[in-house]
Amino acid sequence: MIKITLPDGAVREYESGVTALEIAKSISEGLARKVLAANVNGQVWDATRPITTDATLKLLTWTDTDGKSTFWHSSAHLMAEAVEALYPGVKFWVGPAVDNGFYYDMDLGGRQITDEDLRKLETKMAELAKQNEAYRRKEISKAEAIKYFSDKGDEYKLDLLENLQDGSITFYTQGAFTDLCRGPHIPTTGFIKAVRLTNIAGAYWKGDEKNKQLTRVYGVTFPSQKELDEYDVMIEEARRLDHRKLGKELGIFTFDDQVGPGLPLWMPNGAVIIEQLERLAKETEERAGYKRVVTPNIAKESMYITSGHLPYYADSMFPPMELEGEKYYLKSMNCPHHHKIFAAEQKSYKDLPYRLAEYGTCYRYEQSGELFGLMRVRCLHMNDAHIYCTKEQFYDEFRAVNEMYLKYFQIFGIDKYVMRFSTHEPGKLGKKYIDEPGLWKETEDLVRDVLIRSGIPYVEVPDEAAFYGPKIDVQIWSAIGREFTLATNQVDFAQGRRFKLEFTTGDNQTDTPLIIHRAPLGTHERFIGFLLEHYAGKFPVWLAPLQVKILPITDKSLEYAQSLLVSLKNADIRVEVDDRSDKIGKKIRDTELAKVPYMLVVGEKEMNENKVAVRRQGKGDLGVQGIEEFIAQVQKEIKERVPNP
Repeated sequence: MIKITLPDGAVREYESGVTALEIAKSISEGLARKVLAANVNGQVWDATRPITTDATLKLLTWTDTDGKSTFWHSSAHLMAEAVEALYPGVKFWVGPAVDNGFYYDMDLGGRQITDEDLRKLETKMAELAKQNEAYRRKEISKAEAIKYFSDKGDEYKLDLLENLQDGSITFYTQGAFTDLCRGPHIPTTGFIKAVRLTNIAGAYWKGDEKNKQLTRVYGVTFPSQKELDEYDVMIEEARRLDHRKLGKELGIFTFDDQVGPGLPLWMPNGAVIIEQLERLAKETEERAGYKRVVTPNIAKESMYITSGHLPYYADSMFPPMELEGEKYYLKSMNCPHHHKIFAAEQKSYKDLPYRLAEYGTCYRYEQSGELFGLMRVRCLHMNDAHIYCTKEQFYDEFRAVNEMYLKYFQIFGIDKYVMRFSTHEPGKLGKKYIDEPGLWKETEDLVRDVLIRSGIPYVEVPDEAAFYGPKIDVQIWSAIGREFTLATNQVDFAQGRRFKLEFTTGDNQTDTPLIIHRAPLGTHERFIGFLLEHYAGKFPVWLAPLQVKILPITDKSLEYAQSLLVSLKNADIRVEVDDRSDKIGKKIRDTELAKVPYMLVVGEKEMNENKVAVRRQGKGDLGVQGIEEFIAQVQKEIKERVPNP
């Protein structure tokens, strides 16, 4: 018999070889019908895979992130089966689950897939799903796997096999489709009740522009038609509020082919938003004891070798430049520069915690197929900071960073969020992660302790840590329900030693500080993209590029409008006058479309009484006010950063 420990601490005994699905049935038939996969001793497994030793077990359903990811991974295999049925001879590269569905990269042998073909594939997928075929896992030797794909002439899977170790290779089969895959998968195709293939894109093999371009088909599936219908409504709303569309309409940012892909140009309205976000961050960080620094946008190769970013991070960095016999890289992260600033002056324990902050410009070489508006760019401005502290100070410092996130959430009206606690995978030490098993355990325990004691909602995700330590990725949801990764809060136990960072302890010894990497507002690019969709372009007064528009009814009140303009500007309010000769109705409509928070309509009556008729974007007429009263009201909204009504 083996002992199975459930999430509530209950321990049950079962015969060795029992599956998670069988355990679910022993608890409740209704529960078993919902189980998609299982977390066994911290790893996600097939619900049908035998458990042969004592284990902790969490049953995963559609409401669990890992359950949903497994569902979508299995759906990618189902799509591949449908593609293979309609396009014999197709070859597949990789087909992972992503944040909102899945994709599969494929070589169609020169054939093209159209939107009409997607509908045919959806029909075929629905037909195959109804057959309720099991996803069957098979361990296979490397030699057998190589023979299988050699016989098929599949160079893509053979390439994947080159980096796999014998004894770690598995095939998965459902229906007529077999694939090289480590899994896990849902029990049967019958769980997939609704299918939507969303779009077609090109993707270079291995992400290398020198390689052949494959066809990438994206999709999403659901366990019920109702959820697909809700998804369709959300997607339609998302199209209407797409930050790329709103950014163009509101003059926030633009891209230009001669500047280059992924390199946004911030227009005057966008620059205002950037300045306000920086002001908020600087005020917050100054109160929290941060010191502001500025670092260059390039550095020698040797610094990134010392930091460990080379070779771990090389694929995300722009190619080096040669200068005077030295290689220089564009800065892809601020941390090594900050470490050099810490090391420039001798430190004692009295100087810690030592907090350095910078809105630094970084450059990342995102693949062209992965660029997406402001969400995936090659030039980014990061609300970055690094905290150097002792182990005894860690709890308070890490908690303070998390509390800073919560304060920002309140300011921006972010009601739904979760912290993704990313840990390492022990089997990848020395490859993907720094080979320090003791330090990994120690720092992960420290982070877990902060999250538990703070009562902050979090989920633990294995094998997603930074190479130098565990991290928290902050997931937030916009007002229309779209999920974004906002920022990160990382623990670093490696770079302090790599850069020989030291401080003198109270007993006159030397020690190396722990380092916390944090970026509560992420980057200008991603955060403004999020805010455009979150607010539907209707920024709160303090953040709006233009806060007030004065609308004279006729030319007779134009001089009065200009005097109001001066008064509002002197009160540090961003304001313009619409001096066009159009009728007032058109001026109001145009200002509404421009999403300016306040309109001041002025005619002869308002001019004679030294007042203004106030309109609020989306709210309509608020009545007549004295200009001093109105200015005081707007200044209060700006100072207190009042959210939208």
